[in-house]
Amino acid sequence: MSFFQKLLGHPLLRKKVDDERLPSVQALPILSSDALSSVAYATEAALGVLILGGSGALGLSVPITLAIIALVAIVVLSYRQAIEAYPKGGGSYVVARDNLGRNVGLIAAAALLIDYTLTAGVSLMAGTQALSSLVPSMLDHEVSLALLLLALIGWANLRGLKETGRLFSLPTYAFVVMVALLILAGLKDLIFEHGFVPDMPPAVQAVQPLGWFLILRAFSSGCSAMTGIESIANGVKVFQEPAVVNARRTLLVMGVLLAAMFLAVSGLGYMYGIAPNDRVTVLAQIGSRAFGSGSVLLWALQLSTLLILVLAANTAFAGFPRLAAMLAEDHCLPRQLSWIGDRLVYQNGIGVLLLVTALIIVICKGDTTVAVNLYALGVFTAFTLSQLGLVLRWWRLRGNGWQGRLLMNALGAVTTFVVLVVIVVSKFQEGAWTVVIAIPALVWGLAQIRRRYRKAYAALALEPDFGPLQVEPRQPPLGNHCIVWIPGLWRASMEALRYGCSIADSVTAVFVLGDDDDPDAIRTAWDRLVGDHPGELELRLLESRFSSVIDPFCDYVVEQEELHPERTTTVVMALVITRDWLDQTLLNQRAVYLFKALSGDYSRVFCVVRYYLAG
Repeated sequence: MSFFQKLLGHPLLRKKVDDERLPSVQALPILSSDALSSVAYATEAALGVLILGGSGALGLSVPITLAIIALVAIVVLSYRQAIEAYPKGGGSYVVARDNLGRNVGLIAAAALLIDYTLTAGVSLMAGTQALSSLVPSMLDHEVSLALLLLALIGWANLRGLKETGRLFSLPTYAFVVMVALLILAGLKDLIFEHGFVPDMPPAVQAVQPLGWFLILRAFSSGCSAMTGIESIANGVKVFQEPAVVNARRTLLVMGVLLAAMFLAVSGLGYMYGIAPNDRVTVLAQIGSRAFGSGSVLLWALQLSTLLILVLAANTAFAGFPRLAAMLAEDHCLPRQLSWIGDRLVYQNGIGVLLLVTALIIVICKGDTTVAVNLYALGVFTAFTLSQLGLVLRWWRLRGNGWQGRLLMNALGAVTTFVVLVVIVVSKFQEGAWTVVIAIPALVWGLAQIRRRYRKAYAALALEPDFGPLQVEPRQPPLGNHCIVWIPGLWRASMEALRYGCSIADSVTAVFVLGDDDDPDAIRTAWDRLVGDHPGELELRLLESRFSSVIDPFCDYVVEQEELHPERTTTVVMALVITRDWLDQTLLNQRAVYLFKALSGDYSRVFCVVRYYLAG
């Protein structure tokens, strides 16, 4: 067993992909840890703005919380409809792409990619800050600890969905249980001892006038509770069948839990007269009042908060690779981001997220102050575009009850757009300008990749009237057999076939089937393009037991060499010669891996047929 197999586990059979799907009880913590963990800081974020209007303004936290809960309900109901309409994944990118156009879809995708990376970084840094608050000696090691936790979460996700579900279920449910106990303890205190008359918060002088703009700023800060709601709509494929039903139910459960926990924390904070404190979080202050200062339950609440804040980064690891795979399948990112690894996860997407998140942690030096002002902007951009796309969908399809659905999504689109504008205006100088610039820049990059793929595939495509393949007359028998790697029926593949037929007595073209490949369609196209060459040229379709399409080809080559030691076996593959580094990144990756896999045996004859890409 190799080192990587020991680290990540044995490769999983492709037929086991359905076994890697999760029941709702395990999918909930994986996809909802970000949204549920926001209860730990959403109320505090709103209070941190309201306190600028003086201590008397803190009472507005409850109506602001109710408004946010109403918005949560609208977004949850919206995404439940999106899941039903898009059972393979109904996130903002898919909805916007299909209803608003591909370019608008790229705006939603860019916003979400930025949001996922910031979510991972903020969650990990917030978790390490919570730990350093308990253990001050860890203060100088926050960056190192955040990077270590990042590596552990990445490792858990690379091992596969089930491994992640088992690892992350307990901390998420522990946090939910502790907040539930906090609610019960708080209600008991209010009923039997405290009463329902709110305490006066500490007297704080207003530094800004209490107007609509300050209230909207507090509302937008409290809307950090809504980050992560989209993940379930993006991750429908994670759920066991019936996936759509399970995903819709899980999204509803997450919405109810989020609303109840958020309302309880804000309500208890109001009743106890809690004000923001740089040294003690709002949740910890409420816990001290309800559980008692220094109690075991208070420590359990704080530790569970620490764990879920760290594990909230896992929502990004569930959403980012799947969104990147969708973009890669649409040719907006390199195709290797859509490859499924040996453990049946998008390992390249996980790797990219690890690198970008590590960079964010290092740049921010473990401090969430800058990053936390940015990552709500992306999610509200995605919310707005998704709901606007659904409005146009209902208007176009006009099925049963379409008017009510349209009005609900229209309300959600308007509301989330208002929040988006408030976030941009109120936090522009605090760093939001970087995201305002980054989203268009990323959209431009995605569009450039799509444009280049389109040109490359057009240059590689065969003319409609191509075929049958013309083969040059051969010399007398040479005792040579060619095995030609066929990644697709393109010009480069035909040139490799033509070359193989010119140097060998017989040629086998090998095509390794992917999940979406139709064997009958491939054989029909082969017969049209290649024609009839009995005994000389045959097509062999291979299936892969695992995710790799390279290993079956290599195994076939070794098998043929062992079965026919009397003849020379030459492996022929086409290599597209590109014009620049971008094209090299977008094309030829499997060909490069194949060459490395087969060229280790120096006795093997290996030929590369170069095809120069025009344009």
